[in-house]
Amino acid sequence: MPGLTAPSDYSLEPPRHPSLLINAKEPFNAEPPRSALISSYLTPSDFFYKRSHGPIPIVDDIERYFISISGLIENSKWLFMKDIRMLPKHNVTATLQCAGNRRTAMSKTKTVKGVGWGVSAIGNAVWGGAKLADVLELVGIPKLTSTTQLGGRHVEFVSVDKCKEENGGPYKASIPLNQATNPEADVLLAYEMNGEPLSRDHGYPLRVVVPGVIGARSVKWLDSINIIAEECQGFFMQKDYKMFPPSVNWDNIIWSTRRPQMDFPVQCVICSLEDVSTIRPGKVKVSGYAVSGGGRGIERVDVSVDGGKTWLEASRYQKTGTPYIADDAANSDKWAWVLFEITVDIPHSTEIVAKAVDSSANVQPEKVEDIWNLRGILNTSWHRVQVRVGHSNL
Repeated sequence: MPGLTAPSDYSLEPPRHPSLLINAKEPFNAEPPRSALISSYLTPSDFFYKRSHGPIPIVDDIERYFISISGLIENSKWLFMKDIRMLPKHNVTATLQCAGNRRTAMSKTKTVKGVGWGVSAIGNAVWGGAKLADVLELVGIPKLTSTTQLGGRHVEFVSVDKCKEENGGPYKASIPLNQATNPEADVLLAYEMNGEPLSRDHGYPLRVVVPGVIGARSVKWLDSINIIAEECQGFFMQKDYKMFPPSVNWDNIIWSTRRPQMDFPVQCVICSLEDVSTIRPGKVKVSGYAVSGGGRGIERVDVSVDGGKTWLEASRYQKTGTPYIADDAANSDKWAWVLFEITVDIPHSTEIVAKAVDSSANVQPEKVEDIWNLRGILNTSWHRVQVRVGHSNL
C-alpha cells in the first residue's frame, strides 16, 4: 500500500514504557502492571496492552495512505484519510480485551497454547473516528443493511500486519454486515485514542474498533475492507479464537464445529493486590475492573474475604462523583469497563475472591477447570488472590 509498509525488521519497532511486562519480544506482546489499570478510568496509550503478530507497520507518507473498499458491492472505492476525516467524528469509550486475557492462570490447570497473558491484556480508551456505518454509505450500503444486493453479508477487515499464521499474508477478521451498518453498534474506523493520534503500537494511522467484542476483531493498521458473502476465512477467524469444551484436545479438535468468538463474557479482576500479597492486619482496599461484552452493563461486583463462603457488594463507578447504574444510557459508557472498590477487614491470612454479574444476569464461573479450553481463551473464572498477613514489630 502507498504510504504504509510492514517491515520485517523488529529493530524498527517503537519505544515502549519500561514498566510493561513483556510476554513475547518478537512479535511484541506486552501488558502493564495490574496496578496501572486502576490508576485511571481511561488507560493511557503507554499502558494499554500491546498485541501484535509481526513487526509494527510504518507510515511513510500519510497523504498517500488510503484504504480500499470492494467486494460484493456495485462500486469499489478508495478512501484517503482526508475523506474519512470529512465524515462526522464520533468519540466512543470502549474497553478492548484480548481473548487470551488471564491465560496464564488457565494454563496452571493444564497447559494451553498461546501468549502467556496475566490479567492486564485489557484497556479502556476513548476512540475517535468515523462510524463504519457512515463509511459504508459512501459505497452505497444503507444503514441497517443485512445483505447487499450482490449477496454481501459480512465485512472483512484486512491489515498491513503480516503474520506467520497467515503464511506471511495479512492479518484479517470480519464482522456481520448488520453490525457494521448499525450506528448503535458504534463500530469505528478510529484515528484517535484518548484525544491523540493513534500510536504505531495501536494501529496508526487507522484501525477498526468493534466495541464489546474480543480484541482480535478490532483490526489495526487497516489496509482494506471487503464485503463478502461468508465469514472471513482467515486463520484467526477459522483456526483460532473459538471456544471449545474441556474434552477437546489437539488430537480430536474439529475447528469447523465452533463459530468464531465475538462478544466477550462478563469479567472481573482484582488489581489492587497481586496473586500473592503480604499485608498488615486491618483495613484493606480491594479494587479492580469489571466488564461485559455486547454492551451489557455490570449489575454487581461481589467480593469475598473468606475464599467464597460469604460475599460483600463492592461499589461501582465510571466517572468520579456519578453513581454507576447498569444500562443507564444517560450516565454510563455501555462499551466500557466499570471500576469497583470495597474496604474490608483482613485480620488473618486468607483468599480474597471477586466475581461480577452483568445486566443480563450472566455470572462468572466459579472454577477455571469448568471452562478450560486448549487455546486458553475467555478465562472469566472467579478472580482469586492470596493474602498473607504479617505482624510487624514496628
